[in-house]
Amino acid sequence: MKLGVITLDSGKAGDIDLSDDIFGLEPRADLLHRVVRWQRAKAQAGTHSVLGKSDVSYSTKKIYRQKGTGGARHGSRKAPIFRHGGVYKGPTPRSHAFDLPKKVRALGLKHALSAKVAAGELVIVDSLNIAEGKTSVVAKAVKENGWKRVLVIDGAEVNENFARAARNLEGVDVLPSMGANVYDILRRDTLVLTRAGVEALEARLK
Repeated sequence: MKLGVITLDSGKAGDIDLSDDIFGLEPRADLLHRVVRWQRAKAQAGTHSVLGKSDVSYSTKKIYRQKGTGGARHGSRKAPIFRHGGVYKGPTPRSHAFDLPKKVRALGLKHALSAKVAAGELVIVDSLNIAEGKTSVVAKAVKENGWKRVLVIDGAEVNENFARAARNLEGVDVLPSMGANVYDILRRDTLVLTRAGVEALEARLK
């Protein structure tokens, strides 16, 4: 599959051959859903916590005699049935992460890239080299190319000047190729890859 390459100032920079095994697949929503769920579960803090019967602060003295009251038998005000008592089987801190096979994760990334190609939302740029790390330079390039919510993926390392300049721009995320993931790709309207980024992703996913 051939795709045109542009420069940051919207000029033409030739063509690039994209691997059909990575960029030419028929996107599967079920596979993308599995990988996104895995990512979000792994990122979930899991710090939710409540006080159980053994955690609430109350006297442990028996609240009234066992027999003769005509009421149920109780030994503690900490019981969940009472106001301010402990919560029964409430949430406790835990990890929400679960395992997902590496092959499924890799396939999910391929389908996410293919989905961007199919939707016409993939742009290939020659490189991210800019003379100085000024936000105005990147802001001008983003405006001229009509990018609004964009994810930019470079090669093994992101161009330092570009990363510094893009840091202050809302709606512009920059990642190295190893940081490419399904969730970030799908949540942005446009995916921008450099030539180096394409080579790195194809080497990673072959």
